Amino acid sequence: MVQPFPRGKVKGTMVRVITIGQLARYVGVSTKTIRVYHDKGLLREPDRDASGYRRYDASHAIELIKIRTLAESGVPLARIRELRDAPEEEFQLALRQIDTDLTARIRGLRATQERLRELADGRLLAIPAEVRTHLHQLPRLGFSERWVALQADLWILVYATHPDTAPALFHDQAQILADPVQRELFLDYDHAHDLDPHDPRIDQLARRAVRATRARYGNGDLPGQDPASAIPSLIQSAINASSPAWARIDTLIREQLGLEAPR
Repeated sequence: MVQPFPRGKVKGTMVRVITIGQLARYVGVSTKTIRVYHDKGLLREPDRDASGYRRYDASHAIELIKIRTLAESGVPLARIRELRDAPEEEFQLALRQIDTDLTARIRGLRATQERLRELADGRLLAIPAEVRTHLHQLPRLGFSERWVALQADLWILVYATHPDTAPALFHDQAQILADPVQRELFLDYDHAHDLDPHDPRIDQLARRAVRATRARYGNGDLPGQDPASAIPSLIQSAINASSPAWARIDTLIREQLGLEAPR
C-alpha cells in the first residue's frame, strides 16, 4: 500500500511527516500562505528536524484545512485566530453565522450571474418583464429606435438605484402613454430631437408639456423628484446632453414650473 505521508520517528513512535511543500500541495495552498498563517499565529509551527527542515504531520494538515475553509468563506484572519481558541459552543455559533452570511453571498452572486447572462444574451438587465414588454411596444406606437434605447438605459438606471420607487414611476409613465393625447406629446418630444433649439415648435412643445404636467399633477411634487437623490438630475442631464432641442425644452419647462435646473 502506498503511504500518503513519509514516515518519521518521534519519541520512539513512527509517525508520518511531510515537508512544507508537500503540505501545501496536499491542502491546496501555497507555501507562502502557510508561512503567513504561521506569522499570524493561526497555524502552529512544528519543530525542525536534524537537517533544519520543519516537518508537518496529519494534525497540521487538519488545522490548515480548517483555516483554509474559514478563509475561503470570507472570514478575516484575525477572526479565525480568535475562533481557534474559542470555546466549542462559541465556535459552533460562529460557524452557523458564517454559514448564514455565506448563503446570502451565494444568493447575491447567483443574481449577479443571471444579470451577466442576460447581458451576454443581449437582453435587458435589471428591469422587470413588464418594463421589457413596454419597451418592445414603443416602436409600434411610433417612437424612434433612439427613444427606445434611451428609455431602456434610463429604466435600468432607475430600477438599479431606486428599486422601491421605480415600479410606481414606471406605472405612471405607462398610464400616460396609454392616453392618446399625452402619448402624442411624448411622440412630438421624441421627434423634436433634431430640431433647432430656437425653432418655434420647441416653445409650443414646452407649453403643451407644462399644461399636461399641471393637469396631471397639479401643483404637487412631480414623480421622481427626490431631493435626496442625484439620480433624477443625472437622468435629465443625460437626456439634455443628447439633444440641444431637448435641453431647450427642459429649460423652458423648468422655468414655467419653477423647478431647479439639473445639477
